[in-house]
Amino acid sequence: MSVLPTWQRVLVVVAHPDDESFGLGGVIAALVDSGADVRVLCLTAGEASTLGASEHLAQIRADELEAAARELGVHATVLRHHPDGALAARLPQLVQDVAEQVRQARPDGLLVFCAAGGVTGHPDHEAATTAALTVAVRERIPVLGWGLPERVTDVLNAEYSASFAGHDEKSLPLVVEVDRERQRRAIAAHASQAVPGSVLWRRLELLGSLEHLRLVTWREEPDR
Repeated sequence: MSVLPTWQRVLVVVAHPDDESFGLGGVIAALVDSGADVRVLCLTAGEASTLGASEHLAQIRADELEAAARELGVHATVLRHHPDGALAARLPQLVQDVAEQVRQARPDGLLVFCAAGGVTGHPDHEAATTAALTVAVRERIPVLGWGLPERVTDVLNAEYSASFAGHDEKSLPLVVEVDRERQRRAIAAHASQAVPGSVLWRRLELLGSLEHLRLVTWREEPDR
C-alpha cells in the first residue's frame, strides 16, 4: 500500500461540478485527513451551460459543489463558467485560470484526472488536466493523476457500454486506501447528478477502498 505525498497545500483542477466528489472525493478526503489545505478549481457549471434544462441549474450546480466541498473538508472552491463540452477550444483561457489559482494558493502539488482518455472518455476532463499540467510543468509543481485500472474499466465498459479509459496498474503505482464515508456524503450533496443505478456506484463497488494514482513531476512529460 502507498502513501500520499505530504503536501501542505493542494490545488484540485476539475472540469465539472461533481468531479471532485464522484471521482476524486476519496483522495481529497485522505489529503484533508493528512492535514493538507485543499482548494478546488472547477472550470464549468456542467450541463447548465449547454442543455438549458433549467434557468437555475447553474446555481444549483454551484450550491451542490459548495455543499460537497464542505463534506470533504475542502478549504475553498472556485467555479468558472466555461461552456461544458467545449473546454478543448479554450485551452489558453483554462491555463490562465489554473495559473491564477496557483499564484493565489501556492500549492505544493496539484490533483487531477489522468490525462490519457480523460478517465471517463469525456474531452473536458482531458482538457482540464492538460491545462493543469501545462502550468505544473512551467511552475515545476508535481501532479497527482487519478486513474482507473483496466480490471475496473473493462467491467464498466462491458456492463454500461461506457468509454472509461483504463490504465495498466504498473502505470498507476500509487495505490492508496481511502475511507469512502466522507466521499459518499459529498456525492449525496450532488442530488441533481447522483442518480440511483448510475455507473458511479458500480465503479465504487469495484474499486472498494482503493484508489490508483501516479505522481508526475515537472521533469517528466505529461502522462499522455
